[in-house]
Amino acid sequence: MYVLEMHDIKKEFPGVRALDRAQLRLRPGTVHALMGENGAGKSTLMKCLFGIYQKDGGEILLDGKPVCFENPRHALDHGVSMVHQELNQVLERSVLDNIWLGRFPKKGMVVDDRKMLRETKAIFEQFKIKINPQQKIGTLSVSERQMIEIVKAVSCNARIIVLDEPTSSLTESEVEHLFTIIRELRAQNVAVIYISHKIDEIFQIADEVTVMRDGHWILTSPISAITRDQLISSMVGRDFSNMFPAKTNVPSDEIVLRVENLSGAYQPTVKDVSFELRKGEILGISGLVGSRRTEMVETIFGYRKIKSGRITIDGAPLVKHTPCESIAHGIGLVTEERRATGIFPLMDIQFNAMIANLRNYVRFGVVDYRKSTKDTAWVIDALAVKTPSQRTSIANLSGGNQQKVILGRWLLISPKVLLLDEPTRGIDVGAKYEIYQLMIDLASKGNAIVFISSEMPELLGVTDRILVMSNGRVAGIVKTRETNQEELLMLAAKYI
Repeated sequence: MYVLEMHDIKKEFPGVRALDRAQLRLRPGTVHALMGENGAGKSTLMKCLFGIYQKDGGEILLDGKPVCFENPRHALDHGVSMVHQELNQVLERSVLDNIWLGRFPKKGMVVDDRKMLRETKAIFEQFKIKINPQQKIGTLSVSERQMIEIVKAVSCNARIIVLDEPTSSLTESEVEHLFTIIRELRAQNVAVIYISHKIDEIFQIADEVTVMRDGHWILTSPISAITRDQLISSMVGRDFSNMFPAKTNVPSDEIVLRVENLSGAYQPTVKDVSFELRKGEILGISGLVGSRRTEMVETIFGYRKIKSGRITIDGAPLVKHTPCESIAHGIGLVTEERRATGIFPLMDIQFNAMIANLRNYVRFGVVDYRKSTKDTAWVIDALAVKTPSQRTSIANLSGGNQQKVILGRWLLISPKVLLLDEPTRGIDVGAKYEIYQLMIDLASKGNAIVFISSEMPELLGVTDRILVMSNGRVAGIVKTRETNQEELLMLAAKYI
């Protein structure tokens, strides 16, 4: 007996066939993993289920009866809830308001605030979440906001919950907390569709797995009947035994970037941070949530105001400490929140690729589109961006392909230093490998890279040295080949 069946689902966008006879069958009280590379159609299939998109063909059955949800509210009314990969929250409103947005309980003509607070506290207590419901949601960390979205889905009393990359911003302890919640939901006969690129998570939490590739259904299997290598091969369509490329870069003794006693002006911020970055080096940045890794690279780039300290690149000091000055000196920043601060969602791929290098395309106030078209074509070819055209809106690309365009944007400025903040977050195993290879290739050519990641295996697999942050301070800098996860965790807790 299946609570949900999706047969032969088709969906097309201008120039793109996103889904072609896609399939999914979901049993009640199970966790069903949905996997595939970026652009495989996973999120599109779920958006067709949730009423965000209207399918172009196929059939959706809920408890054996055909359904076609007109919008997300229609889906929620039928017990289907979804937590999206990219957060969509009203940052200036409270946690409480965000949880009940669009379905406020009323007492006559007035919103019943007491009922909202009472029921929210009950859910928080049930799932051991220690967050003030009346706190402004914009003041929470990304991981806390992610957990609030999951609570919102649970609060709808849904029979089917779709979790799209739910652990992309969570620490290991928070992942375990989430898994406890999922197991409790499973015990209550709730069916969970779990989208993730993290293979190890799938084998921990899933009962079954469905793999998609290029919009097609590839296989469905009990998780106990498939191996890790078989799963990866079915996702990428080729053998994928090595998770990390061979290290070919050799850092030199030449210092490209020097940061001395750097402190930010506004809280939360970094305090007295010092380190050196060498030509051809990949420097990893590790630390727990709240360690201020993001604040550090944003302060270096000039996005955050400096209180004190000194930053030099090739021996020349940065004076104004602005993003424009950093770009002029060959520093690029790939931000953690791709959708919020990375892409221009209403613009096309060409605009998103050329925007950081705009001054090189403008002559006498006129944009040289011939040159920008040529450079954008290079980005698409060099980084294997899946798109029908340069003029395609970047919002229509998968998360992985959006990330490739952003990386290409900074490559066009011929960077000396690339600051990468979680560049593989929400990226499939194939795209991750391509980004690792790109980083190593750039370092081999003499570029210097700062690489923030919450995944220790990739830090240990790609970097030359690792700087560990703890509560805004540098807890230590270690050589990658001489360290391990235990030492990194001990350093991460040094100033907590």
